[in-house]
Amino acid sequence: MYEQILIPYDGSDEAKKGAIHGVELAAALGAAVHTLYVIDLPGVPRALALRDDEEQMREEYREYGEQILGEIEEIAADHDVECTTVMRSGSPSEEIVDYAEDEGMDAIVMGSAYRGTIGSLLGGTTDRVVRTATVPVITDRMKVDEL
Repeated sequence: MYEQILIPYDGSDEAKKGAIHGVELAAALGAAVHTLYVIDLPGVPRALALRDDEEQMREEYREYGEQILGEIEEIAADHDVECTTVMRSGSPSEEIVDYAEDEGMDAIVMGSAYRGTIGSLLGGTTDRVVRTATVPVITDRMKVDEL
């Protein structure tokens, strides 16, 4: 069924919920996971006055990415699941979809925040991935009592 599962991860509570679900699914199916952290630099194009800190900001994002990807590596190891970690830069939804296509992923597993009634009209990264991915996307939405 699924041999390669992509788990986008940004360290948020909803992403962790999705990551755990993805690792547990992979363990049940004997699949491997790829965990992707996307560095999304804010404010592009940025004001000239802010450009001086861009390299420092990139380094901080990279260090954060390494830290959180390590969390998922540990969860995968606890479930005896093979885990590949990757970092990319760009628009999160576009990078997730592109990675899934480029690397031949069989499915994407993502967490999704509880947004209430009005929030469902706004959309987010998970919604954009669901609408644009060419592979199945499995979402695990947080409930109001998990906030």
